[in-house]
Amino acid sequence: MPLGGTLEKLYARRRFGIRPGVERVRLLLDRLGNPERTFRSIHVVGTNGKGSTSAFLASILTTSGLRTALFTSPHLVSFSERFRIDGREVSQTRLDSLLGTVLSAAPEEATFFEIVTALAALYFSEEQVEIAIMEAGMGGRSDATAALPGIMTVITSISRDHCEYLGETLEKIAAEKAGIAEPDTPVIIGHQAAEVHKALSDCLQQERYRLFRAGTSFSASWSSHGRLDYTGIQTLLTGLAPGIPGRYQADNAALALAAAEVLVSLGINLPDQVLRDGISAAYWPGRMETVPGNPPLLLDGAHNRAGALALSESLTTYPYRKLLMVIGTMADKDVSEIVSALAPLAATCYCVSPALDRAMDDVKLSTIITGFGIPAIACGSVCNGIRSAQRDAQADDLILVCGSLFTVGEAKAWLAGAEFNGIRG
Repeated sequence: MPLGGTLEKLYARRRFGIRPGVERVRLLLDRLGNPERTFRSIHVVGTNGKGSTSAFLASILTTSGLRTALFTSPHLVSFSERFRIDGREVSQTRLDSLLGTVLSAAPEEATFFEIVTALAALYFSEEQVEIAIMEAGMGGRSDATAALPGIMTVITSISRDHCEYLGETLEKIAAEKAGIAEPDTPVIIGHQAAEVHKALSDCLQQERYRLFRAGTSFSASWSSHGRLDYTGIQTLLTGLAPGIPGRYQADNAALALAAAEVLVSLGINLPDQVLRDGISAAYWPGRMETVPGNPPLLLDGAHNRAGALALSESLTTYPYRKLLMVIGTMADKDVSEIVSALAPLAATCYCVSPALDRAMDDVKLSTIITGFGIPAIACGSVCNGIRSAQRDAQADDLILVCGSLFTVGEAKAWLAGAEFNGIRG
């Protein structure tokens, strides 16, 4: 595999950890000839729903005929997933060459995510993309993606996460996320808790920001026929069939549609049929992703309380006799909050430890879950957990694989017979 050696050099940058700030990545972009200036960027920040919202918006723009790039993190199975143009991943050979170029120009203490962000900019520039959807890492103002000038910012649902870097309160986290927005650009804001709404308003109250809020400027709801109806800024679309399943995707699809409407005011032609077709064509792996079988598997990477609650609500629309849950979490998450939202739905939990150093031990996880009065079995690896659930399941049951994107990524790799190479950042 040609990418292996170069990737090891990149992964070695993990020793620098997470270091908020844009100075290093801006220096790196300067050394690369400022590739970020050759295309327009849209920033997507938040805690939950960033990936799905980005995928919906990228699908709309690709459907319109624009050469559209999508940068996301982390990857599920393969590093190349992070870089897509018109829905296609970069090739391993091309990525190896690009990564070598970026590594040779990188400042000595540039972090893993800073290098990956610069790599995306270089690749998108060389491929002459017209517009790039840039999903932020965990931050906003001090996120590496903030080094790319944005024509718009989309803010998805914000909750407490990565508090050691972003702040201990929702207000501080919201202020950090909002700080990525460029003056005189539109900001599309998803549904938020009251204190988050206030914090965002305080940060973006200057008149030069054009603010569009879910519930006020636009909204979406499910019809009795299971289709999505969108009431937009100037557009009404009924009977939409989002390509990414899950009831919680109503908010993410609405954010993408609102962003698309605002892009029209910036001179980008996006007729209603493009919006409709783009929403239907969207795809995002590891979010309410069904793997057919008897019984079927459902993969979802919800990894905090808000995501777990959204997943719990979506499960109400799935028919099954018993829910068997294969769950693996990261030790630095609030595991009790994830478990309390999901475990009561399960007949049995099969606890696993994904192959990452941050993973919670499966035995410890099983102890936490039994504390909620739910039967839990420590199974070791992800594949052993799935095998155990399949052994105990009947055809009309449902096996849910959840708890972390890394758990889902390892499951997808095992199911496909591929190598799993999960990494944070």
